[in-house]
Amino acid sequence: MRTSPHSRKLSFAGAHGDCLAARLELPADREPVAYALFAHCFTCGKDLPAATRIARGLAARGIGVLRFDFTGLGRSGGDFAHTNFSSNVEDLVLAADALRQEYRAPSLLIGHSLGGAAVLAAAERIEGVRAVATVAAPADPGHVEHLLSEATAEIRERGEAEVRLAGRTFLIRRQFLDDIADQPQRDRIGGLGVPLLVLHSPQDELVDVDNARLIFEAARHPKSFVALDGADHLLSGREDPGWVADLLAVWVRRHLPETGAG
Repeated sequence: MRTSPHSRKLSFAGAHGDCLAARLELPADREPVAYALFAHCFTCGKDLPAATRIARGLAARGIGVLRFDFTGLGRSGGDFAHTNFSSNVEDLVLAADALRQEYRAPSLLIGHSLGGAAVLAAAERIEGVRAVATVAAPADPGHVEHLLSEATAEIRERGEAEVRLAGRTFLIRRQFLDDIADQPQRDRIGGLGVPLLVLHSPQDELVDVDNARLIFEAARHPKSFVALDGADHLLSGREDPGWVADLLAVWVRRHLPETGAG
């Protein structure tokens, strides 16, 4: 029987020493059977409706889920202009450390969009990870560059430029472009060493579903792919986050047997 989860606010120091805001979703009436760490999409935040609903859906099934705002985003401190993919990965490692110190190490990593690329990169650095799941993730962090469109040339020429993303303006610096271009992502995926679930919509308008194929082909077994047919990139459909939570809960029972009672 599922019960409504409850939340706790947490904070920890991120890659640059700034205070990062986090929220831990917990089952309402029992100790979690396992813990997961959730990484949000590029320039999004932990309170994106999809992130919130997926985390709470898993908590209702007995899995505690920590979601947090990367440095410079949401309620976290720091300057986004000083961050990059590598610092996001470091934020994830530190989030896992904080969860381990206060509760228990995450055995499941979940990442949405660029957060999916980040969990693939961070997995080898987080002791105790037994499964990884990506949602609408690019096969390579460099994919993000296409979102910057014509600003890319200005960034490379001037060293920085303001870019409008999802209705907000962000300062992007050359170091960000250099960092995403220098990531050995295919090697990381190939050496993952834990079960992988790839979730992606064929109708994704921002990250083409071909990215899911590239991730799947680079990974070793055990690996699974599920098409989120009809969903958009942000899982903004009313039923989509719950669908993802259901898929994750069923899949993870195979790889985290202790979750089977949820």
